[in-house]
Parts: sequence; C-alpha cells; structure tokens
Amino acid sequence: MRFLKKYARIIKILFVLLLTATVWLLPSDWFGVEGLTVLQQRVIAIFVFAAAMWILEAVPAWTTSLLIIVLMLLTVSNSGITFLISDIPKEQLISYKVIMATFADQTIMLFLGGFILALVASKSGVDVTLARLMLRPFGTRSNMVLLGFMLVTATFSMFVSNTATAAMMLTFLTPVLKSLPDNEKGRAALALAIPIGANIGGIATPIGTPPNGIALGYLNNTEGLNMGIGFDQWTMVMTPLMLVILFIAWLLLKNMFRFSSKEVILKIEGGAKKGWRTNVIYVTLVVTILLWMFEKVVGINSYVIALIPVGVFSATRIIKSKDLKEIDWAVLWMVAGGFALGLGMDKTGLAEALVRSVPFNDWPALLVILGGGIICWLLSTFISNSAAAALIVPILAAVGKGMGSSLEGFGGISTMIIGIALSASFAMALPISTPPNAIAYSTGLIKSSQMATVGVLIGVISLTLGYSLLILIGRIGFFGY
Repeated sequence: MRFLKKYARIIKILFVLLLTATVWLLPSDWFGVEGLTVLQQRVIAIFVFAAAMWILEAVPAWTTSLLIIVLMLLTVSNSGITFLISDIPKEQLISYKVIMATFADQTIMLFLGGFILALVASKSGVDVTLARLMLRPFGTRSNMVLLGFMLVTATFSMFVSNTATAAMMLTFLTPVLKSLPDNEKGRAALALAIPIGANIGGIATPIGTPPNGIALGYLNNTEGLNMGIGFDQWTMVMTPLMLVILFIAWLLLKNMFRFSSKEVILKIEGGAKKGWRTNVIYVTLVVTILLWMFEKVVGINSYVIALIPVGVFSATRIIKSKDLKEIDWAVLWMVAGGFALGLGMDKTGLAEALVRSVPFNDWPALLVILGGGIICWLLSTFISNSAAAALIVPILAAVGKGMGSSLEGFGGISTMIIGIALSASFAMALPISTPPNAIAYSTGLIKSSQMATVGVLIGVISLTLGYSLLILIGRIGFFGY
C-alpha cells in the first residue's frame, strides 16, 4: 500500500501511456467507424490520453493541454515527425500554423483582458474598495449579510477568476467567522456562500469562467458555426438566471443553517491607493464593461474590447513586465488545449465520421441535449470544470451539426453547447469539484456531507432552470440556430 502511494503518480502516467498506445495501435475496424483514417485514429488516441490525464490528475491540467497541442503538432500536422506522416497525403494533414494558433485564439484574448483587469484591480486595492461599497447596503442583519456575500462574490466572479474571488472574499470573511460562537450554525452558511456565489456568478459573462469561453469559441468560430453571439447577448440572458439561482441558494442556506446571532459585524481593512493611476483604473474598468455590454451598438466585438485595458495599463505603466508573471497562464493554456482537441476532430473529419457512425438522428433530441449536460455535470464534480467542458464540447458540437433541424424545437445547437458550459459551473458537490469549494472547505467550518447536500440540491435546481431558459430563448431565436 505504501509502495502504491509513493509511486502513484508514476503508475498513473504509465497507465495512461499504455492506454493511449493501445488505442493508437488497435486495428481501425475495432472502432466501428466506417472509413476511419490513420489521422483520425491518432486524434482518438490523443483524446483518450487527454481524458485519462485530466481524470487521474497525473500531471497538472494545463500540462495535459500543452501536451495535446505538442502531440498534435508531432503526429497529425504537416510539420510532424517525418516517418509518422510520410505515407499520409499532404491534404489530409492539419496545418501546424492552425494548431499553434489555438494559443492565440480570440477567446484566449478575451480571457487575457479579463485577467489583466482583475490583476490591476487587486494590485491597486480597487477590488477591496468596491467590495466594501457593495456590501455596505446589506447592513448587519445576519441573513442579509449572507445574501450580500453571495451577491458580491457573484458580481466579482462575473469578471474575475472564481478562485481569486473566493480567496479575496474569504479574507474579508475570516475575521467575522472567528468572532462568531463555535455553535453558530450560520458560520457554515457564510462559508458556503463564497463558493456558491463564485461558481454561479461565473455563468453571467463570457469571461466569468473558462467553460463559457470554450462554448463561445465553438459557437462563434468563423470557420464553424459562426453564430456571432456577443458579450451583451450572453450577459442579458445569464445574469437574470444567475440572480434567480442565487436567491434560491440563499433561501436554502438560511433555512438549512439558521443563524442564532442576529447581527454580523463586517470590518474590511484596506482599499484603493490614491493617485491618478487609480482614476485611470476606474475609468478603464467602467469603459471596458460598458463597451462589452453595448458591443452591438459601438460595433467593436468583445474580443477586441478585451485588449483595450491591456493597452491602456501597459502604456500608463500601471502594469509592468513583472506583473505579467501573475496572470493565470495555466487557465489560458487549458482552454487552448480544449480548442486544439476540437480542431483535431474537425480538420481530420473525425467529428463527422463519429456522427455518421452513431444514429443520433434516431434519438430524441431532448435526450441528447440533457444527457450531455448531466454527463458534464457528473464529470465536473470530480475533475476540472474546464477539462470536462474541453472534452465534451467538441463531441457535442459535431453531434449538433449532424442532428440538424431535429434540435430546433429545443433551441438549436446553442442550447446544447451553452448547456455544457452551464453544467460545468453547476458542479459543486465536493471539495475537489472547484477551487472555490476547496478554499471554503479549508476553513474547517463545513463538513463534506453538508457541501454535498447543498451542492447537489443547487446543481439539480440550476440544471433544471438553466436548460428550461435555454430552450425557451432558443425557440424564439435569441442566440440563433
């Protein structure tokens, strides 16, 4: 047992390599896909490699994403290893430039702009000032403070990393939690409010969480679906959904963990630094958000708008080269790896071949839509939300194309793809489900059974509301088909 524990990581890696090699070398007719090519089988092997690595967590998730791109460059690109590609017609190989371009996909730029905004807000203390101002209206009544923390956490998570938001809000909450009696059940409610607010708040904007970006990347790809879903469209639909879910979650928490203390006193220290730089940050923050919200009016798409704060803060020296090291590059690479997987499935014709081999048109469309969401929700409970979305979205994007008009009664392919992004964010039943969950659990104020009960309840309610909304707005063509 001690041996297995000591060498667990090595054993996992060897298992994944053996599994990948097996899939790579199996006879092509074993897969049941008519006309399966060598390149398509290699993409399947890389997909299996990614799934196993992400599930077993043998290496960090971003490392797996990077390896996906490297493996594709070496084995299925027109600049791959000579003996691996010499017998394959050149027109079947994927351009190495296209594979490398996943590192600079427009969605990656969108997240980069969001990360820069968050970095500058944290560095200047603007985030603390905003949090203090936003929490002030909720007063000191226990249940209202609980609601305030959920809403403020969710608001920050619309534009800032869920993990960073949870860490910041818990910093404010820690002194409050310590001041409450040990037998105060409301302490668990306050601690759970942070991950719930962070996880649910992330659904409200395209930059709120990586699964949103992955979904939009497929829906807006000019060489694919090219649906042109804007930042404003997404936010108009998802913000009301977020608020409804948060209100229901608040009702659950305040009734499951009733406060005995009537008041909770908040003391938030620190704040924004004085000076012209802070004024520039406030103006840039407001202008960027307004441009995002009215991108259809101003005619500048959200991807370009995301780079405006990067340019302003660089030109004014508010951020310097050393600050760039603090950006969460791991998340960006994680998203890029997901795009590379989808690219491989599309460019090699694997996606189309898989759809032809499975009679999805004979299945009820609603079953396919909801089934994908439930699978993503279950998978995201145990592995990274981004990894789950990166695995499932490429498959369902291909399935959606193959099903065609049969999806129209349920909102079209946008319901299927956006549903996956939402399902990933709704998975919050375990401490390992999301970083905000882990951060809250580390306080020692929450039992895993409590987190599981609340997480499953909110997850089921959220899935029901989310898919109902997507089907409704899909039928009126809000996102298009």
